Amino acid sequence: MDILQSVLYGFQVAMEPINLVYCFFGVLIGTLVGVLPGLGPPAAIALLLPSTLKATPVSAIIMLAGIYYGAMYGGSTTSILVNIPGEASSVVTCLDGHQMAKKGRAGPALGIAAFGSFIAGTFAVVMLTLIGPLLAGIALRFGPPEFFGLMLVGIVVLTFLSSGSMLKALMMAAVGLTLSGIGMDSITGKYRFTFNIRSLLDGVGLIPTVMGLFGVSEVLMNLETGIKREILRAKVKNFFPTLKDWAASIGSIVRGTILGFFLGIVPGGGAIIASFASYAIEKKASKHPEEFGTGAIQGVAGPEAANNAAAGSSFISLLTLGIPANAVMAIFLGALMIHGVQPGPLLMTRAPDIFWGTIVSMYIGNGMLLILNLPLIPLWVMVLRIPYYLLYPLILLFCIIGSYSIGNNTSDVFAMLTFGIAGYLMKKFRYEAPALILGLVLGGELEASLRQSLMMSQGDFSIFITRPITLGFLIIAVMLLVLPVITRRRSLSTLKE
Repeated sequence: MDILQSVLYGFQVAMEPINLVYCFFGVLIGTLVGVLPGLGPPAAIALLLPSTLKATPVSAIIMLAGIYYGAMYGGSTTSILVNIPGEASSVVTCLDGHQMAKKGRAGPALGIAAFGSFIAGTFAVVMLTLIGPLLAGIALRFGPPEFFGLMLVGIVVLTFLSSGSMLKALMMAAVGLTLSGIGMDSITGKYRFTFNIRSLLDGVGLIPTVMGLFGVSEVLMNLETGIKREILRAKVKNFFPTLKDWAASIGSIVRGTILGFFLGIVPGGGAIIASFASYAIEKKASKHPEEFGTGAIQGVAGPEAANNAAAGSSFISLLTLGIPANAVMAIFLGALMIHGVQPGPLLMTRAPDIFWGTIVSMYIGNGMLLILNLPLIPLWVMVLRIPYYLLYPLILLFCIIGSYSIGNNTSDVFAMLTFGIAGYLMKKFRYEAPALILGLVLGGELEASLRQSLMMSQGDFSIFITRPITLGFLIIAVMLLVLPVITRRRSLSTLKE
């Protein structure tokens, strides 16, 4: 009954006219972000974060959430029509989606992607509604030592599941933790690591950092590599899948939804892994695996359901435990803190309007996306024809204006450009930007939890071992650090033999 009352309260918050407007613009911009190749959700959220500073925390988070799951919808459009994934998790949709388009079946491909995304997204939000309060209730028993262990596991898990070298990811996490220590000490009130530079007195700004690492660096990388497009010229029609299409796809949608939901909960899992895993499962489960890659509708339905379910379920650990499951959630964590909101188990009691309003807005946003997505296909095709030499300068201009508008300070612009160049070099040499962001965002809380724990024990480090939950978190962190070393040594010894 409590959940029902909370959901009704969430509808009351989400249905406020201003929040509906923010939700609408969030999903609309998110779809546009998904459509435009070379600009993913992390970059888009980083770019638009300054525009939410004047909004209420509820409206801001509703809009940013809409951008994230809206991008999952839009990513399928370019994968099917242009054979270029608008978003990383839509890479696998290219394999069969574009082949369907070449055979004149772009409409059913786009239709099943939209309906599958809606079903999966709605399922994820329903499960978030049911599971979220349970996890938050468990986490309410945590003290500073438990939160220290939990945040440590969050950082280690993200580095463990990084796409590149784990050592490089750990190095970036350490850099992020170091940057988080710049500015005023939260306990003593003294300034540290500022080197008498006035702009560092308030610490390293999160917004210039994420705008540089994800926005500017993305533009620089795309300018270097270039993006070739071959837009489908045939008229797209018959968006509603036939009964035969539904019969072939419904199992894929169900499997993709369940798989994506559970992979989205796991830190570091996310939509990309979910979509690839779903495609592999569908190919394995199919009676005609040879059809995959030639235009099998299951190869569109499963992955699209999986990435949207993962996008929804990734909010669970963020909103209930305060631990981001992926790079986008790390930026969300920073956005909540910028708006004066501390995510975690107390969020439901301290800011129920944000917790339940955001969850319910996802129900509404998924409905908006289903209504918007198919009729706007011709508009998205027109957007795809915009030359990139016009698009990228506008993105850079938006970055500069956004950084400056935070505090009307040119030092923020220089910081953003510096991190932009650093982000470009990090991408070139395969260093993990999400690990740096997570270290920067969690660093202050991690340090505070460590020091509070030592104050509780009067400087005795055994407090982390004598408390079972904290010890469990530390064991998990150590195992994740040691496991790659053991695996590498075994593989080397096997090769020698």
